[in-house]
Amino acid sequence: MGTAYTPGLTVNDRALIRKTRRLPLKGEVLVAVGDHVAPDTPIARTELPGEVILVRAAERLGVQGDELLRLLRRQVGEAVEKGEVLAETPGLFGRFFKTQLESPVEGTLETATERTGNLTIRRPPKPVVLQAYLRGTVAEVIDGEGAVIESRGALVQGIFGIGGERNGELLVLAAPDEAGLDGADGRIVVVPGQVSAAFYRAAAGRGAAAVVGGSVLDGDLRDILGYDIGVAITGEGKVDAALVVTEGFGDVAMADRTQALLRNLDGREASLSGATQIRAGVIRPEIIVPDLTLSPDQLAGDAAAAQTLDVGAHIRLIREPYFGRLATVTELPPEPVEIDTGAVVRVLGAELEGGERVTVPRANVEIVVG
Repeated sequence: MGTAYTPGLTVNDRALIRKTRRLPLKGEVLVAVGDHVAPDTPIARTELPGEVILVRAAERLGVQGDELLRLLRRQVGEAVEKGEVLAETPGLFGRFFKTQLESPVEGTLETATERTGNLTIRRPPKPVVLQAYLRGTVAEVIDGEGAVIESRGALVQGIFGIGGERNGELLVLAAPDEAGLDGADGRIVVVPGQVSAAFYRAAAGRGAAAVVGGSVLDGDLRDILGYDIGVAITGEGKVDAALVVTEGFGDVAMADRTQALLRNLDGREASLSGATQIRAGVIRPEIIVPDLTLSPDQLAGDAAAAQTLDVGAHIRLIREPYFGRLATVTELPPEPVEIDTGAVVRVLGAELEGGERVTVPRANVEIVVG
């Protein structure tokens, strides 16, 4: 079983968070700049066109297409009910052996084609209401599409997730112990280690909105989803509870820094997204815990700027013998040096959590932002 990480993940307790929320189609925006919103506040709405149902009407009635049009009881554009008689043959002597065509669905008669003798019925449109997803303020309105929601607070990005968007209070457990799930209903359960399929099912069975852990085995993930994932994974799979892992695949504990941050936020309202895209346009799963009491001068600054490798930067080592360990950069020698393999590479000095100092190739680390 291999283990995998993604570089540049954010773990920040004082982040400025901006989320763009867009409808799938043009619609109506329900908020204005400056409005305060909660996770379930509707910010925009639209209607998705209903499915089109093809009815081979002439064939079922045993008539020609031109005759079908004369037999129709509804005109194109009119509403029809499921089971309503749309057309009826005259039968023998106007009384016997009549054949009726009933509408298979509710909707609107959209077309009636003489050449083919077919009808199409469009099901009623599906209303779509876009919610804010997190507590914050409307910073920008996107005309006819949605809005940008701005918030402040803690932001933890994960490696991988499934299950889409969820909201709930954090329930932080010391270990993946099913005995701690008594209060899990509607909450986001956090455990510091590996999430097994058995623990996930137990949490989902208790009504947990989501489960957050350090890692997951690929076999357990297959068990949870019911199928193997591929490179086109989106994190929108239908599951009872969302799942986010912060470190990767395998048996990897959650980083101490991430554990400590989430532990301090136990019981707080959080917004979580399992959306994951690992091809072009990377999207990472996330846990957001808003704290609107933070003032702008208390924020940690631009997360992108923190991606610079410099003395004091927080890093994770991604090669043995320190695989998965977190550290702080202590020095950046300018000249390449020869390492044990005989290669001449640029290295850095780092202090591991626990105080041990090591020298490793710069290619063997990733920056932890925040």
